[in-house]
Amino acid sequence: QVHMVESGGGLVQTGDSLRLSCAASGGTFSSYVMGWFRQAPGKEREFVAAVSRTGDYTKYADSVKGRFTISRDNAKNTVYLQMNSLKPEDTAAYYCAAKTGSFYSADSRSSSAYDYWGQGTQVTVSS
Repeated sequence: QVHMVESGGGLVQTGDSLRLSCAASGGTFSSYVMGWFRQAPGKEREFVAAVSRTGDYTKYADSVKGRFTISRDNAKNTVYLQMNSLKPEDTAAYYCAAKTGSFYSADSRSSSAYDYWGQGTQVTVSS
């Protein structure tokens, strides 16, 4: 069982940056594909980014590509999401998640493929 805690959310203005962190414990962190998802009020949870077990490969939603960067530090059991050029439409609760399946499968973009979830951290971008 993996326990994850997100941090780094907050209230920022359009164009600002934030770095989210997700610290994991209770499992072998390097054995999991890690992902970030977000959910805005009244909307379904959506994929943001995923990173392979070694950190060498990444996937992004089109809406964040070029602005967000996912990375991981297996020595610190932590995954990060660097968010630049934030927009009001990025406002959401952000969740980190861990999955045991393949990074290369299409379901790495699907929330249903992930086995463990953090509690979320709120990001609010004002215009």
